[in-house]
Amino acid sequence: MSSNQDDFINLFDDYLKNERGYSKNTVTAYLKDLAEFEAFLQENGGFSGWDKVQTRDAEIFLQNLASQSLARTTQSRKMSSLRSFYNFLIKRKLITQDPMQTVSLRLGQKRLPQFFYEKQVKQVLDQLRQNSDDLSKRNLALFELFYATGMRLSEISNLILDQIDFDLKLILVHGKGNKDRYVPFSDSTDKALKAYLDQSRKDLLKTNSDNNYVFLNDQGKKLTSRGIEYVMQKVFNKAGIPGKVHPHMLRHTFATQMLNNGADLRSVQELLGHESLSTTQIYTHVTMKHLQTDYQKFFPRNNKENEAK
Repeated sequence: MSSNQDDFINLFDDYLKNERGYSKNTVTAYLKDLAEFEAFLQENGGFSGWDKVQTRDAEIFLQNLASQSLARTTQSRKMSSLRSFYNFLIKRKLITQDPMQTVSLRLGQKRLPQFFYEKQVKQVLDQLRQNSDDLSKRNLALFELFYATGMRLSEISNLILDQIDFDLKLILVHGKGNKDRYVPFSDSTDKALKAYLDQSRKDLLKTNSDNNYVFLNDQGKKLTSRGIEYVMQKVFNKAGIPGKVHPHMLRHTFATQMLNNGADLRSVQELLGHESLSTTQIYTHVTMKHLQTDYQKFFPRNNKENEAK
């Protein structure tokens, strides 16, 4: 980090201690939150400076905090630290734009799982197919696998080569609670995985030692869960899918499409690795909501013009 960026932190440190009169523990907590945010950016694409942070960076960071099941108070405190820091920088005219201004932390009621429509996923995959660089091939294989299997984020991040059986097109998934399951994958996923593994993965390996993880970052190391989240946000937004996205939305998409196309609820439960059928049943609410929307839109008697005739 440049001395200019160090100065931002030092000035904020001085402000908290001397102008705000905060205790040593409180100041330490603020600075620790900022350091965590910087480390997150550094690990997922690089940290260019506090004045280069974008709103999307903060949103992805906060989304990651939520995915860790941290206490709501902890998430709120970390957001408060970032807000206070950028308010300070704006007031001192050290920066001109506040990336935290439009960021909000949504806490509260449980929502139905969010999912993508088939055409949205196709839009992303088609754009990735247009590129032949190593990272695009990796990303195509990554999102094809998410979409075709409904695997969890951690399951894909920790996936190793020996878990894939290309002859049977099956993956041995090590799920939650040390529970294993087999999930099949599609022909298009098979093609994307082979294209990535045959050449691109080897190119990404920076050393002669193979760490055996399927998905690697541009340094040849394991692509972490946080790294996958960051990659997905950029790739999907670039492909024209707006707003915040998360890998679990692809898991939700898999489950929703399986049920929409007539799959048995218990089969979907087994594929997702849910211990309880009640966990899987939430997707029936999602599909019913979708059906209700289409019903209201397309059923003739809901058309006032038709009723009048």
